[in-house]
Amino acid sequence: MPGLPPSREPPIRVSEIGRWTYCRRAWWLAYRGHAPRNRAALAAGKAAHADHGRQIATSLRLERLAVILGGLGFVLLLATLLIGRL
Repeated sequence: MPGLPPSREPPIRVSEIGRWTYCRRAWWLAYRGHAPRNRAALAAGKAAHADHGRQIATSLRLERLAVILGGLGFVLLLATLLIGRL
């Protein structure tokens, strides 16, 4: 803003607000340049989240397939019933 003295602090980005709302202390430490000590746990957590995301994606694909196959089965049942009447 005009008229304000320049700040020596780096600007806070919008993406940082989400991290701040999740854990203010972790955000503050990262903002000050402190690296996390539990890198192995963080890597394991990221891997677990990625695996969970793949499981969810697979589940959604299987659900869509089930709906399609169920609809196809219903159409075939109707066709069979209509052909049997002729």
